Amino acid sequence: MTDKKPSKASTPAKPTSPAKPGPSKDTKQTAGLTVKRSEDFSAWYNEVVIKAGLADHTDISGCMVIKPWGYALWEAIQGWLDSRFKATGHRNAYFPLFIPERELKREAEHFAGFTPEVAWVERHEGDSERYALRPTSETIIYSIIKPWVRSWRDLPLLLNQWCNIVRWEVKATRLFLRTREFLWQEGHTVHATNEEAEQEVMQQLALYKELAESVLAVPVISGRKSEREKFAGAATTTTIESLMPDGKALQLGTSHNLGQHFTKAFDLKFTDKDEKERHPWSTSWGVSTRLLGAVVMAHGDDRGLVLPPALAPYQAVIVPIVFDKEKESILAAAKKLGSALASTARVHVDDRDAYSAGWKFNEWELRGVPVRIELGPKDLAAKQAVLVRRDTGEKTIAKQSELPAALQRLLAAIQRDLLAAARKRMDAATTAVKTFAEFQKAIEARKLVLADWCAKPDCEDALKEATAASSRAIPFEQPKPGSCFRCGEKASVRAYFARAY
Repeated sequence: MTDKKPSKASTPAKPTSPAKPGPSKDTKQTAGLTVKRSEDFSAWYNEVVIKAGLADHTDISGCMVIKPWGYALWEAIQGWLDSRFKATGHRNAYFPLFIPERELKREAEHFAGFTPEVAWVERHEGDSERYALRPTSETIIYSIIKPWVRSWRDLPLLLNQWCNIVRWEVKATRLFLRTREFLWQEGHTVHATNEEAEQEVMQQLALYKELAESVLAVPVISGRKSEREKFAGAATTTTIESLMPDGKALQLGTSHNLGQHFTKAFDLKFTDKDEKERHPWSTSWGVSTRLLGAVVMAHGDDRGLVLPPALAPYQAVIVPIVFDKEKESILAAAKKLGSALASTARVHVDDRDAYSAGWKFNEWELRGVPVRIELGPKDLAAKQAVLVRRDTGEKTIAKQSELPAALQRLLAAIQRDLLAAARKRMDAATTAVKTFAEFQKAIEARKLVLADWCAKPDCEDALKEATAASSRAIPFEQPKPGSCFRCGEKASVRAYFARAY
């Protein structure tokens, strides 16, 4: 898929050019990075997110503002997913932000799992009941859709919701990765059989994997979660996970088979073809703005953000190199070139008059635009342009008549190379172990560790306490396991482990 021309379908409207941030006044927006990725990964990450114009902190503790450049990335993800959801029969809906406490408590395991993170509205005029601010929507949805499902003819019910979520994190917050409010999509489906529900779960997990690898260029492993790590209230949870350059795993998306847990808790029944009443099976699945944090970490460098072409709001920026004598002719040529490339890629012409070409080079590098196209007097005379790759800095010269094809090839190569580089890094940081001593050494070396394991909750609790690592995914394809690396008992699975965000 990455070898093809980057799709322009479902692309959000191009954001306006960055506001003029006066180089001598607003150093936050215009100055380059001051922290190297290899020296302080956390500080580097925060600086990239802020200086690249993706997001910023606010005076509201634990909450962020997503700025236009960052929101354009989220819109690209929305557009890509939304078109595919609709193609498989899913319809968008919206459910209340406020969840009555009595509804949240209906499914006991679910309530227990989310209670520490729930933000409550304690007082409500004319109503003594507490309301939770949506930590996830299963309970409010199942309290509402009961009348929607009466017969097998009403199934499957395939819903999706784009919304905000509130989880009152007490840990240190981090832009995109852990905030008290964030954006996501959550799919909710109801099925006549468990087999249909399981097919839905795997369909959405495969879609998330395709999004991660073909759009975000972030390699992932997929599998199911352990009992300790699964979604509260789910029968099973499946996941896609990636290892970031600092050696921490990041969960990018999950898809849950909820079994009949919620339909029984809310007494949701349907009349089947044999005229018997049954509780249906249900699923839920979602990804969030955490994906943007994964892109920053997976591809960014000491010059700033690096965006995969399939995700970038602008895939190429044309920067005219102007001098007073040729100013009008260069600007006219740049605009003409931008129009000629519009059917090939998402192209922006930076014709701002108050900034030098060098200043623009640095700004678009910081913002991660995949290709810079330079057009100066010599290029105009030679009927050519200079293309500069953001990921490698490599420069190539192309005749203007050949530029659409050259740009298309270059964008496909960047998309492919970013994924290959990230996969090579993750593969190099993945290791298999047989003993707990080897496990401890690998975790300290910030590795993604594969090991035979008994999968017992108390064993996971013990290894987490000893190493701060947890199971990340149990691959779907399993070899015959040996002995558990930690407790020595007979293993039941082979699983991936790491410290995680």
